[in-house]
Amino acid sequence: MREINLSTKIGVYLLEECSEAEKKLIGAAKSATKNAYAPYSGFSVGAAVLLENGAIISGNNQENAAYPSGLCAERTTVFFTNASYPGLQIEAIAIAAWHNGKFTDEVITPCGACRQVLLETENRFKAPMRVLMYSEEGIYVVESVKDLLPLSFGDEMLKG
Repeated sequence: MREINLSTKIGVYLLEECSEAEKKLIGAAKSATKNAYAPYSGFSVGAAVLLENGAIISGNNQENAAYPSGLCAERTTVFFTNASYPGLQIEAIAIAAWHNGKFTDEVITPCGACRQVLLETENRFKAPMRVLMYSEEGIYVVESVKDLLPLSFGDEMLKG
């Protein structure tokens, strides 16, 4: 047997340590939580993407009584962005969550399905997408979606 060791570099920042552009992107994600439709879980998630032209697009989770029919904030935002601005690269995405009357103390990370969609978008433009995951205690930052989804499945697997 042989062993493979994988590692992920995660930057941990306080909000005041972020650049102005990062603060603006995080602010948009936090704002987007206000429009989430989360009557069942009470867990409102907002996401905001920064496009290569400097535009910021935001979205949020949309729940449904038939749970599998809802959609996470990350996918809502990315799908809308890719449909509306198909030629523009997403440079970064910020994610924030509001629960029990406040933003979460713990960092929330994208679910597996969202990680796969983010990776597909990153691969589509052949450029890394930074991921900023907000909490009241700090912000986790990875430089590429691949850091969140090691041993990922991509289009290259379909070509062989």
